Amino acid sequence: MGRWRFIPEENKIHLAVEGSVGGTSLGLHIAADVIQDGGRVLWICEKMPDSKRFSQLFKNLSLIDASKFHAMSLSSSIDKVVQSIIGALKSLPSVKLIVMDDWCPSSGKIPSSTISEIMLLKEKIPDDTILLLISKASIDASGEKENTKYARAENKMLENDFAISILSRPKDGPLRELKTGDEKIRLELTEEGFFELN
Repeated sequence: MGRWRFIPEENKIHLAVEGSVGGTSLGLHIAADVIQDGGRVLWICEKMPDSKRFSQLFKNLSLIDASKFHAMSLSSSIDKVVQSIIGALKSLPSVKLIVMDDWCPSSGKIPSSTISEIMLLKEKIPDDTILLLISKASIDASGEKENTKYARAENKMLENDFAISILSRPKDGPLRELKTGDEKIRLELTEEGFFELN
């Protein structure tokens, strides 16, 4: 069992996460890998990740490398946030990953104005930069969908070339399942990050 490496087929991903199963940890895991590979990361959130979790996932990085992680606040309006990100992309070299953690309300329909701003942002991002949106998944109680958990605004995201991934916990414990399209990856969540299970 080796430490899992995120190798995306798309550079725009909407990750929908079952409540409290490690969405932020997954984002930090990917960020650490991108920095280790020489890239820079923009992390946008309302609340900074837990400092203990942050240090666990970044412990293999030097202080110089860790300085390539740039946190920005999501507390202002989404249009101002998007303008700040676009400005940062112009001033910071080698940004290879933008993570927007909890970028939309945790339940209900995502406002169309928020979606529009995200689509504006995606047009401004270089092809070699990954945009990772992390939000809470919705649960389908109707039984009409193939999966019980799904990403909100899924159709709009797919129309705009976003890959949809779902992170869930199939049973109690550290086992996680990451589903993208027809592919399912079984992962174990540890203090050091995610490890792939055969």
